[in-house]
Amino acid sequence: MLKTAFYRYINNFKGFTREIWILAIITFINRAGTMVLPFLSKYLKENLHFSYSQVGWIMVSFGFGSMLGSWLGGKLSDKIGFYKIMIFSLFTSGIGFLLLQFVTSFVGLCIGMFSIMVIADMFRPAMFVSLGAYAKPENRTRALTLVRIAVNLGFAAGPALGGLIIMSIGYRGLFWVDGLTCILAIGLFALLVKEKKKPISETAKIDESKRISVFKDKIFWVFLFVSFVTAMIFFQLFTTLPLYHHERFGLTEFETGLLMTLNGLLIFALEMPVVSYFERKKVHKLKIILWGTLLMSISFYLLLINIWAGILVISMIFVSIGEIFSFPFSNAFALSRAPAGHEGRYMAIYTMSFSTAHIVSSKLGMEIIGHFGYQWNWFVMGGFGVLAAFSCIWIQKQLKLETPTIQ
Repeated sequence: MLKTAFYRYINNFKGFTREIWILAIITFINRAGTMVLPFLSKYLKENLHFSYSQVGWIMVSFGFGSMLGSWLGGKLSDKIGFYKIMIFSLFTSGIGFLLLQFVTSFVGLCIGMFSIMVIADMFRPAMFVSLGAYAKPENRTRALTLVRIAVNLGFAAGPALGGLIIMSIGYRGLFWVDGLTCILAIGLFALLVKEKKKPISETAKIDESKRISVFKDKIFWVFLFVSFVTAMIFFQLFTTLPLYHHERFGLTEFETGLLMTLNGLLIFALEMPVVSYFERKKVHKLKIILWGTLLMSISFYLLLINIWAGILVISMIFVSIGEIFSFPFSNAFALSRAPAGHEGRYMAIYTMSFSTAHIVSSKLGMEIIGHFGYQWNWFVMGGFGVLAAFSCIWIQKQLKLETPTIQ
């Protein structure tokens, strides 16, 4: 029985090209080294002694840089190709993280975080476009899922290791590891993967028949709102929740890291089988995203039970399953809406919704906590999740009225 289940699990990972596997491996290396983000709010609050409001503004700078970087990355991917953007982004941002550890002033950190994220988040839309180029069409959603699993495996290893680094040599060790792993990851990518370009004549011909601008795609913009909301409430894991763990329940950095590790392990164990199952059953992507937003909403309502530390584990399980349902199918839906040759622009705006979520998530969460406390923040975030679920229902109705397309 166990042997059969194991082989079924392994079969979900078959059929990918060599380039997709390499992309997944370098993504894992990069994300395993990304230890700064889960502890950034704690570093700013407890090590540099900034106020809640200042922490919020630094995270806002982080988000605005991410927004601009996402837009530039998508735009330039369509213009000069995803390959060059990916190499420039990771190599330069790696150097940036090495230098950021020496910046400790409020204004300096606002400027530094903005600048680094402009460069770092040029990578994301370029990476999404690369999946479209290197993955077989029938494997595209699973390829997105494989890279997400690599991301979450990295996050599973990173936070726990990051907590140990903080406790042994301090926060500066995180910046060294983050910067060096960025440089190592993109070095391997450049060495092992050759640039792949789409035939220009084919792209141009398809573009002429699909001239609708991304800015006029009403369904896509409502979908972006759903993506924004799910990302906004999910990012509470990296902004307000680490502070809540310590202030309400006295958790150490290592214990917070273990909770993040639980999230990563659940993604690793369940996401690919779940995606493969839904694809075999041909369940509509929007229906799965709807379930995901509701599960995330429930995870924050569970946090209203603030008298038992075990609720943090239960809440993390709910938000992890919600993430499994929402994010891979959101990525695939966004990519499927893009006409050929416009993938970079669509994925740029899609990733910008996540960047905007970073801005709003951190600032709104910190302001609510500062004025009304943690309970109100969990209530508001859960309410946004319900609103996103209703938006999914509206999109489903509109898609039925639209001329059948790939969804």
